Amino acid sequence: MAKPSKRKIHIIFTGGTISMRIDAQMHGAVPALSGGEILAMIPDLDHKSELIIHDFGKYPGPHITPALMLKLTRLVKRVLADRDAAGAVITHGTDTLEETAYFLDLMIKTDKPIVFTGSMKSSDEIGWDGLPNLVDAVAVASSQRAAGLGALIVMNSEINAASEATKSHTDQMGTFQSLDFGCLGIVDARKVYLYRRPEHRDYIGSAGIEPRVELIKCYAGITGEVVDFFSKRGVKGLVIEAMGRGNVPPAMFGAVQRAAEKIPVVIVSRCPRGRPLDTYAYPGGGKDLRKAGVIFGDHLNGQKAVIKLMIALGKTPDRKKIKRLFEHDRY
Repeated sequence: MAKPSKRKIHIIFTGGTISMRIDAQMHGAVPALSGGEILAMIPDLDHKSELIIHDFGKYPGPHITPALMLKLTRLVKRVLADRDAAGAVITHGTDTLEETAYFLDLMIKTDKPIVFTGSMKSSDEIGWDGLPNLVDAVAVASSQRAAGLGALIVMNSEINAASEATKSHTDQMGTFQSLDFGCLGIVDARKVYLYRRPEHRDYIGSAGIEPRVELIKCYAGITGEVVDFFSKRGVKGLVIEAMGRGNVPPAMFGAVQRAAEKIPVVIVSRCPRGRPLDTYAYPGGGKDLRKAGVIFGDHLNGQKAVIKLMIALGKTPDRKKIKRLFEHDRY
């Protein structure tokens, strides 16, 4: 009688600090290690599963683009289509990890775990966190408890939803935080413990994306010039990190109103916690923005709202449908 085949965990290496070493000539960290070289440092990573390596690339986080995210999405879809595949782990540079993780969360409909991880230190620094993070990520990808949670970020022994977590510190190990909701659970001695599930999971799915989406951050004294500039350049969507509860200076409002007549304009807050709402009725306040037809982006930060708008525009140009994708029944 044939032995049952082992479940497969696909580990996709995209680069990032987890793959880096200090270059003696350049005096800084650069991508160097392949997936096989990293896994060879953990011989007992998961004896119950067949680990399949994919060397997607050696990209630093800032080198990742939406086009590469789309290419990665297609690879993950393909490997998870194998019925013996239990899940996927993706190593990634932390600077754009949250964006890529959220991209896949919106683009792939599966109950199989998709787990992102990385490291804050390179492989030849004291306290390299790459190996323990990878061990924890494989544990989560192998766990039935992680099924149906969407894309996840596993670092510093914490499990966070890709839709909720952000990089909150430039250098600390516990940089990925779900600032509004807290982590979903932890990994302790390779065992997965979940405390909650995400309140809401979005799935859009699209054959392509619309890359011509721009992000504008509000500050005291900003005018509408940058909004008009982008509008004249033919952008297909705008995300504005507004102030506080979702307000813009009055000198900016007219340009936002003009833009919203032509393209989807999504309002999020520049505050790291909370969501925008049409609370204020003064000029440029949320009431004016709502009347102008802007879309309120709930708890998303600016970079995640850009990702979602790119995918939404890839799915449909209909602004009413895009508005529903962002606001659901929460407004």
